[in-house]
Amino acid sequence: MFIGEYSHSIDPKGRLAIPVKMRAKLDEGAVVTKGLDNCLFVYPREEWQKLAEKLSTLPLTDSKSRAFSRLMLAGAMEVEFDKQGRILLPGYLREFASLKFEAVVAGLYNRIEIWNAEAWKSFKAQSEQNTEEITEHLSQLGI
Repeated sequence: MFIGEYSHSIDPKGRLAIPVKMRAKLDEGAVVTKGLDNCLFVYPREEWQKLAEKLSTLPLTDSKSRAFSRLMLAGAMEVEFDKQGRILLPGYLREFASLKFEAVVAGLYNRIEIWNAEAWKSFKAQSEQNTEEITEHLSQLGI
């Protein structure tokens, strides 16, 4: 399980250190892809396989299914760790998430999200302001 929030720098080559606690769960390999809300998603290989299989069952005749599958699958790349525990984020993914120098690495149970630091700060502030509305919605979902 991935949890927590960590701030890290992105070096000029586009490498980002993944926190040690999270790295251990990615030792079988990882996949990074375009996520929602203009962040990146990082999945352990096993979780990625589960998601990819679900996406492959979506109907090809539905345009939104095709669009979501394209976002997730065509934007994906397998990543490896270097000796310092960094992954190389391809330029097209850094551009998608507006990642330049500072990033936030957030654990979200079965995936990691990588955010532009300012975008994360803004998202958190907005979410904290809407706590009641979010809670009511979640209760309607049975949570």
